[in-house]
Amino acid sequence: MRGPSSGVALVAALVAALVAACAGLPSAPVDGQATRVVRAGRGAPTIVLQSGLGDGAAPWRAVFDTLSREHEVIAIERPGYGSAAAATAARDPCTIAAEQRALLQRLGIVPPYLLVGHSLGGRYQWVYAALYPDEVAGLVLVEATAPDHWQRLQREVPAMAATVSALRVAFSATMKREFDDQDRCVAQRIGAGQRAALKRIPARVLVRETYSLPERGAFAAMHRRSQRDWLELTAASELQPVPGSGHYVQRERPDAVAQAVNALLRNAR
Repeated sequence: MRGPSSGVALVAALVAALVAACAGLPSAPVDGQATRVVRAGRGAPTIVLQSGLGDGAAPWRAVFDTLSREHEVIAIERPGYGSAAAATAARDPCTIAAEQRALLQRLGIVPPYLLVGHSLGGRYQWVYAALYPDEVAGLVLVEATAPDHWQRLQREVPAMAATVSALRVAFSATMKREFDDQDRCVAQRIGAGQRAALKRIPARVLVRETYSLPERGAFAAMHRRSQRDWLELTAASELQPVPGSGHYVQRERPDAVAQAVNALLRNAR
């Protein structure tokens, strides 16, 4: 099947295309809730995968298959994506983090968790780690959307920001709500105490090496600066560029994502 695929950090890919291939991972509802999950494997800590704006579980397929051979892995389809029903609650990062926490509790999965997030899903996992640090064993950010990405894009690359705003009309209702609410709650809920706690959580930050033609120049420079913000916002000591990868690192280089997760797990042990 085919479905919408985009990310706030992937603004230039929104210029190029709003549609990407989806090789289905069958998801299942949880206790009648709108959120659906794909779950497999055994072993603690459980690895929790969150996708970016517009994506269900499909982009994680290769990473999911690799990691679930040795670990318990859950890929989340937020309300409004994949086969999940649309949400009625707010779509800000703090609400989505709280929904993820409630979901894991309903599933009976005991923390701590190893959180992995792509694009806007990376911001959601970062917020989860900030709000519930005692429940997080590690954090892997994959081309994650930094907290001030949209403001920086509007300020530094206004032509692309205008294009993204125009493309917003093609978003689903859920995508529009997540896009519009992406910055809500972060400044109010992620203060000095939460940022100090984040520095105690082992973290890896994976970033792309390649940019499409429309992304080169001002956007690429802005994006690289934005990604460096994660060095101040997490315990990661360096960015990890992934050769041969664009924004969808988990699809183009699933081995690199699996290696980053396993490295954190080895250190945790």
